[in-house]
Parts: sequence; C-alpha cells; structure tokens
Amino acid sequence: MKFAGYSLGVSFAPIGSNVFAKSFRFPIVGSIYRGNLRSSRLFSASCWREQSNGKNGVVAKQYLPPWFSVAPMMDWTDNHYRTLARLISKHAWLYTEMIAAETIVHQKDNLDRFLAYSPDQHPIVLQIGGSNIENLAKATELANAYCYDEINLNCGCPSPRVAGHGCFGVSLMLDPKFVAEAMSAIAANTNVPVSVKCRIGVDDHDSYDQLCDFIYNVSSFSPTKHFIIHSRKALLNGISPAENRNIPPLKYEYFYGLLRDFPDLTFTINGGISGINEVNAAREAGAHGVMLGRAAYNKYLL
Repeated sequence: MKFAGYSLGVSFAPIGSNVFAKSFRFPIVGSIYRGNLRSSRLFSASCWREQSNGKNGVVAKQYLPPWFSVAPMMDWTDNHYRTLARLISKHAWLYTEMIAAETIVHQKDNLDRFLAYSPDQHPIVLQIGGSNIENLAKATELANAYCYDEINLNCGCPSPRVAGHGCFGVSLMLDPKFVAEAMSAIAANTNVPVSVKCRIGVDDHDSYDQLCDFIYNVSSFSPTKHFIIHSRKALLNGISPAENRNIPPLKYEYFYGLLRDFPDLTFTINGGISGINEVNAAREAGAHGVMLGRAAYNKYLL
C-alpha cells in the first residue's frame, strides 16, 4: 500500500500528542508480595470468573495505558526478574519471555511451569510466538486461566531458531494477512487486549511503505490497535540475534511516520533507548508508550 505524500523526511517530524499533556496520577496498587509464589490456580480461578463476566482481566482497568514497559527478553524477563522489577516500579508494564504457542498447547497439563506468576506482577503481558493459527488460538484460550492483562504476538524475533527454522518471529512480517488472521484468532479466544511487537522491516523488505502495508493490513483486518515498534529492521542471514540489536541502524523516522499516518492506532517505541532522558524525549515527541529492553535489566535503577 503506497502512502503518498508522506516522505521519510516529512515523517521524521514529530507530531503533537495529547496523551502526555496532562499530569498523571497513578492508582495505588496492593502491597508488594514478599512471600513465596502464590498458587496460580487459586488466583486464576477468581480471575477467570471476572473474565467470564465480561471484564477485561482482573486489574487491567485499574492501570493507565502502558506508557512505560519492559520488553520481553528470552532468558531475561523470567519470574525472578519480574519480581525484582515490580519491587522497583509498581506501574511499569512487564512482559513475559516469549513462549511458543506449541509449548503451551503440548504442556497443557504442566502450565504452571510456563504461565504461573505472582499476582503482584500486574500489569503483565503474555507474549506468545508461533505460525500455526490453531495453536495460537488454543494457547490463548489456555492462558485465560492465568489472567494476563494483554496478549502480545511476537513478530520481531530474528533468532534463526525462531525466524528461520521456526518460521515465526520477525519472518511473520513478510505475511501481514496471516498476522491479521492470527491476531483475529487470538482476540477471539480472550477478553483482554491484543498487540503486536515487530521490527520496521526484514532484510530487503524494509521500505517505509512496506512497513505501512504491514500495519494497515494487521490493524484493518484484526482487532489489533496497539503496535510495539522496534525501530530497526532485522537481518536474517549472517548475523546473530545480538548483532541484530546493534548492526541494523535505528530509524526512528519510521516510528514517528506511523504516528502521523495511523492516528487511530497506539504505538510504543522500542530500540536504542537506554535512560530516562530518552524516555522523556520520546514521550514529548508524541510516542504513546516507551519500551526499554536490556537497559531496564542492566541498569535497573535508571
């Protein structure tokens, strides 16, 4: 889809935003839990009753939109880290590590191992990955009992095991119609919001118009209205996942172009943000949300 009239030079100019114009007052959340991990089954039973009554999760409505969040990171954002992060901040949105939909489906008798968490970790987002729509739908349905506040589909991981042999992660960006279908299936099996985390492109499929085509198709043909944009493209051949976080250049102009070209959607910026000054600058430039990755792990007291 061609977005004529919005050159990259023009798109770089930040747009105004009313999102952060007002001062925020955060809700008081329950006291920090310092004991052992509570039984997720006891918690989830109550949670499921809430969702069955048509509410979007137990606590989602008590929180502001995710203007600040910590990125999902494999082997990093596990239960232990999220417990520490919640001690530091009561209000940041936390993400799980990416969990393959097939893992959830095939381990349905052992789900606590993969999905259980302390209720004090709210607000918390479950990120799933996969390229089988039936399994994505079933995994979402199974996760309902654990009362996550949002379900996110990984369309940004460049790992060869994921985007290569697994044929999901960032490789899904090459098939926006499939992503729309997958997001529709996910949304049909949960009562909480859904979102997509993606890059700005893949290999030579990296023009701004191609990114717009992805966003347009996914948002138009599914209930997805929130996109977390890692402002680098992914290179699938020849470099490691770690190098994919540094070698492809950051193109924030793509992100700010999306803010202007899709004013009815919500966008969170990710990639290369390492401190509070960058967070504030992104918010002032109009970003609806800001997501930190390894900076929130390595420099957790920013």
